[in-house]
Amino acid sequence: QVQLVESGGGLVQAGGSLRLSCAASGRSTVGWFRQAPGKEREFVAGVNYSGGSTAYAASVKGRFTISRDNAKNTVYLQMNNLAPEDTAVYYCAASKFVAPATIASVYNYWGQGTQVTVSS
Repeated sequence: QVQLVESGGGLVQAGGSLRLSCAASGRSTVGWFRQAPGKEREFVAGVNYSGGSTAYAASVKGRFTISRDNAKNTVYLQMNNLAPEDTAVYYCAASKFVAPATIASVYNYWGQGTQVTVSS
């Protein structure tokens, strides 16, 4: 059983930064997803267990960075130059795939989510 707990969400002005953390037990590929009101859940970024393979959605590439510290069992999502359209509940999820997948259905375990709100 993989347990996931997100933290680090909050309210920030456009152009600001936030760092989300996901405490993740087990040796898993971890992905970050987000869901805005009235929209489908979408992939944001993912990283495999070793950290050697990462993937990003086109909308966040160059602004967001995913990383992990396995000694701390934590995966991070550094979000820079935030925009109002980044407002959503952010979830981390775990998968046994060897590489980060962009499809939510391959992730077996999910955290409870953390709210990110970007004001204009």
